[in-house]
Amino acid sequence: MASQAQQAMLDKIITQKGFIAALDQSGGSTPKALKLYGIEESEYSNDEEMFDMVHAMRTRIVTCNAFSGERVLGAILFENTLDREIEGLASSHYLWQKKRVVPFLKVDKGLEAEANGVQLMKPMPQLDELLAKANAKDVFGTKMRSVVKLANHEGIKAIVEQQFAVGKQILDAGLVPIIEPEVDINSPEKAEAEALLKLEILTQLNLLGDEKVMLKLTLPTEANFYKELVDHPKVIKVVALSGGYSRDDANAKLAENQGMIASFSRALTEGVSAQQSDEEFEATLDAAIEGIYQASLT
Repeated sequence: MASQAQQAMLDKIITQKGFIAALDQSGGSTPKALKLYGIEESEYSNDEEMFDMVHAMRTRIVTCNAFSGERVLGAILFENTLDREIEGLASSHYLWQKKRVVPFLKVDKGLEAEANGVQLMKPMPQLDELLAKANAKDVFGTKMRSVVKLANHEGIKAIVEQQFAVGKQILDAGLVPIIEPEVDINSPEKAEAEALLKLEILTQLNLLGDEKVMLKLTLPTEANFYKELVDHPKVIKVVALSGGYSRDDANAKLAENQGMIASFSRALTEGVSAQQSDEEFEATLDAAIEGIYQASLT
């Protein structure tokens, strides 16, 4: 039975306009995220210092006036952020209680080596413990990523089956999974891979019982290609990843896809830096949020 907070979060995701901020760069992608923010690898000497710096960056973002539930529906965190506090509150509690932003947690442990044109998720033996921790901190849902490189039907079928199998484990824990089989934007077979991906996702959606999921997909080659998924009764929301497109390109592509909203990571923080004054930082972030918000309204 959903708690009052969970129900309020679900209502927000379903009814309100806005987008989801992806603030979930984990161990492997953190140095890159910090570098884009203007912090060089020479400025920290170990993982602990690195995670302190990235938490300071995220704290600066989410405590900004520009970052609030009016335009930002949700935010995806990774476990290290979930374990930390923002202004004296657990990060997830700060997001919801102070900002009315719905907290999600990245749960995957990275990718396997490429096989059959895809990268499956690594095993997650501790997933049940992580989901219990997420529940204890009033997290609404989860996110897990795998990657499609080529239009290989066997590989794509395996990737979608794995996503939905783990998704069921997450649903059983009372959380809403964001299922994210990313298609590489540089794939030479991007459109063909998207056709196979849509087919396999529809197959899995139709096998679900009463449960509903969210989907996070690469902006498609053909506008509105995923409209069938957007309109599917088992799908709460289809969110788009920027996948390496610049923010302007990602926004332009997103605006062509009705009913899809953004869940951008790098494209959200493009342009903000540690060196900016608070006023400059706020103005840059505000402009970024407004652009992504407008593109998510279509």
